Amino acid sequence: MAWNEPGGNNKDPWGGGGNRNNGGPPDLDELLRKIQQKLGGLFGGGGSGSPSGDSVKFPWVLVIGLAVLIYGGLGVYQVNANEQAVVLRLGKYHSTESAGLHWNPPLIDNVTKVNMTEVRTERTTGQMLTEDANIVEVVLTVQWQVGDAESFVLRVRDPVKSLQEATDSALRHVVGSLTLNGVISQNRTQVSADTQERLQEYLDLYQTGIRIDVVNLTDAKAPREVQDAFDDVTKAREDEVRLQNEAQADANQIIPVARGQAQRIIEEAEAYKARVIESARGEAVRFEKLLAEYERAPEVTRERLYLDAVQDVMANTSKVMVDVEGGNNMMYLPLDKLAQGGAGAARAAQSQDTSPVMIEEVYQRVIERLRRDDASTRRSQTIR
Repeated sequence: MAWNEPGGNNKDPWGGGGNRNNGGPPDLDELLRKIQQKLGGLFGGGGSGSPSGDSVKFPWVLVIGLAVLIYGGLGVYQVNANEQAVVLRLGKYHSTESAGLHWNPPLIDNVTKVNMTEVRTERTTGQMLTEDANIVEVVLTVQWQVGDAESFVLRVRDPVKSLQEATDSALRHVVGSLTLNGVISQNRTQVSADTQERLQEYLDLYQTGIRIDVVNLTDAKAPREVQDAFDDVTKAREDEVRLQNEAQADANQIIPVARGQAQRIIEEAEAYKARVIESARGEAVRFEKLLAEYERAPEVTRERLYLDAVQDVMANTSKVMVDVEGGNNMMYLPLDKLAQGGAGAARAAQSQDTSPVMIEEVYQRVIERLRRDDASTRRSQTIR
């Protein structure tokens, strides 16, 4: 049975009086009044107050309280261990917060978090001119971190773009002070070190707050258009080094031998010098002694010197003249021919398997023939 039907006793399910607004929807003003009374009791307001007129006072205290709670909650933020937070109050730098839980008034403070431990990488590539007027293609990678959060956020509008431009400038300066061969092969480590040092100077001057960790020269080569010619130059340079090494090896082998021969010649010369000097000294001493003997017996000494001189001369000649005493004829003995004949006879004897006895017999016959010839010569001289 409906509450407003006959016999329902006019029971209002909305809690209203039995005779109020019979047969119609519930009164909204009455409903709002009851809600206001309950909330007023909670916040210390009059619980039995009645609205004046037909309007109901809105609960502004509740709204303000909720707004304060929401505002306070929005100001709480967390800074991680690897971060720093840069706080701006009304657009002006206020502080830099470290790791932990912090609160700043929203809409008044602006908080920017910066990762301080992340290692980031930038890559630069391009064609550059070297000191010897050659073009080289260089690829460079830069690893960096944020060193100063305040400078990174506030000092430069775009720190990463500034880093890229500063890297390109520093690299071109370093490459422009080296030759093509130095950039490609000989001074690659120097290029990386010099570029890192100069790049850090630029970034510190710009106050970017960036700290450079590592600079790597990834690649350096000649342009593609001249790569073939450059390969030929590289091959020629390798051949040059190879030939130099071979020449050095030959020098290492020949020079010690030449030095040994030179040392041997020097020592032989020193020995010859010492021998000549000592021989001259001996001759001088012998001459002094001979002079003393000559002063004692001039005739005997002179005859002795003559005989010694003739002996020395005859010892070096291959011909002998024999003067027969009391005769006018001289016997000529060609010792060189006899020696050659003797050598030929020896060879013939060896070829004919002659024995030493036969050689001795031939020798005796030659001596006997010489004696007979000498005897006949003397007889003929006696007959005359």
